[in-house]
Formats: sequence, C-alpha cells, structure tokens
Amino acid sequence: MFRICKEFHFCASHSLETLPQGHKCAGLHGHNYIVYLELESETLDETGFIIDFHELSAFKDYIDETFDHRHLNEVMDIPPTTENVAYHFYTWCKARWPQTSAVRVSETPKTWAEYRPKSAA
Repeated sequence: MFRICKEFHFCASHSLETLPQGHKCAGLHGHNYIVYLELESETLDETGFIIDFHELSAFKDYIDETFDHRHLNEVMDIPPTTENVAYHFYTWCKARWPQTSAVRVSETPKTWAEYRPKSAA
C-alpha cells in the first residue's frame, strides 16, 4: 500500500458551549490548527503518484476561504470539536479524492484528533 500525507495550517476560534461553565474550552478561544491529509492506494498513476500533491491545493483554498481566521461556531453546523473538524475535512476530501484515507487535526502541539473510517474486513 502506498501512502502520502500533506500538511495544512489555519488559525481559528471556537467555543464549546456544551461544556460546564468554567471549563477553559467553554469560552471563546483560538488555535493554530495543523491538518494532515492522508491518501493511500495500492496502485500508482502513470506518473508514479497516488495523486499529484499540486491537486491538493484545492483543499488549501477551501481551508483558507472557509476556516482560516474564522469563528468555527459560525462556519460549522455541529459543535466545532477537533473530532468534528477532522470528520468534516475527511468528508470534504473523500468526495473529491477517493484515495483519502484519513484526516488528522492538531489544535496544539500535544493534542490531535483523527478521522479514519473502519477498514472493511
């Protein structure tokens, strides 16, 4: 299996209003997010790629136009947890690139969430 990964960055704010009052993530705060898009395939195209990395610039454009320097509560129709952001990005990418296998979103250098569908056995 061949696997590639590309990293993307954006800054955004959010609040997780369902958390108890006093929880530091319940109030308005922001993160410098890092998104890792992973694609995999058992075969390569005629050029020797899973996909040309340049094609993934559409994802960077989407992030920049929709998420960068925005309040995620206004952008997403579900709670903007890191898990939900990862799932949202996975769904967006999978619709465009069937080779998409996972999306990982880090909101700090030590914390991340990943969406990777369960493998068909």
